[in-house]
Amino acid sequence: MVKIAIWVLAIGVLSLAVAEIFLRVRYGLGNPPLYVADARTGYRLAPHQTLRRRGNRIAINAYSMRGPATSPHRTADTLRVLMVGDSIVNGGGWTDQSELLSLQVQAALEPLKPAEFQQVEVLNASANSWGPRNELGYVLRFGTFEAQVVLLVINTDDLFAIAPNSYDLGRNPHYPTRRPPLALWEAVARRRKYTPSAELQALHDQGGDRVGVNLEAIRQLNQVVKAAGGQLAIAMTPLRRELEDGPRDYEQIARQRLTAFAQAEGLPYLNFLPRFQQTRYEPLYYDHIHLSPEGNRWVGQALSAFVAEVLHQQPPVPFQLPSHDPLSDLW
Repeated sequence: MVKIAIWVLAIGVLSLAVAEIFLRVRYGLGNPPLYVADARTGYRLAPHQTLRRRGNRIAINAYSMRGPATSPHRTADTLRVLMVGDSIVNGGGWTDQSELLSLQVQAALEPLKPAEFQQVEVLNASANSWGPRNELGYVLRFGTFEAQVVLLVINTDDLFAIAPNSYDLGRNPHYPTRRPPLALWEAVARRRKYTPSAELQALHDQGGDRVGVNLEAIRQLNQVVKAAGGQLAIAMTPLRRELEDGPRDYEQIARQRLTAFAQAEGLPYLNFLPRFQQTRYEPLYYDHIHLSPEGNRWVGQALSAFVAEVLHQQPPVPFQLPSHDPLSDLW
């Protein structure tokens, strides 16, 4: 009986070891992208990370961008675009570093760049579930990196995004702040039902004109970009459901408000909904909201043409920011 128990224990330990290795090698579990709390953005990806998830390479630089190391200062012969956004820009674990939307824009913009530039850089400042207030916070934290164009890429849900916060950072298994002890540990944690904290739930339940607050964040982001001598441009991708059933009434109203806002502020705005409706959109989606690699290429081509058009417009004139802290109005 003792020998049988030892054999059973050995087989169990071996099975767990095999499962641990499989989960690490095949899915990258046990080594998730880590997050840090931030008073401006609520949270952002921890800097200096290189890892693989689902076989896809993820690299985070010193400025919490998904991309290679960069400098806050660009060279005179460089056309630089700063893309800010949520998981659509970030790509998550389902997108390899080489297939990021920002890199698709960079490649497609290269032949369209004005003659005075020798190279194109498209920086990727993003994190899952960010909204306009998080993105404003990022630019207030790190600046615009001297980008001639700051490209805000949002989706319909972002117009209803809650205020920046870090309430469930480290508590939500999708936003860890430290490595789990085992890949098996992470697998179990991700399968457990997650209930938001009371503080986070209170933000989701908060009333008021959330669309208006997020439009105000975009207005203040425009002020910051102008003050840095750049041009803000907005692009919005649709939810897949909107292509199948059309936007819901409250979404249609929010969309109309964004269109009117962009016109009033003189902001270039690319609404992707009509473009998606006129093409075979199914291969462009990874799921109900996120883009597939093919979707990144398709959207990247359109965004590069959009940025090239923005560059041909009259360059903005820098001005001084108001003396108060813009972010304090929006928390």
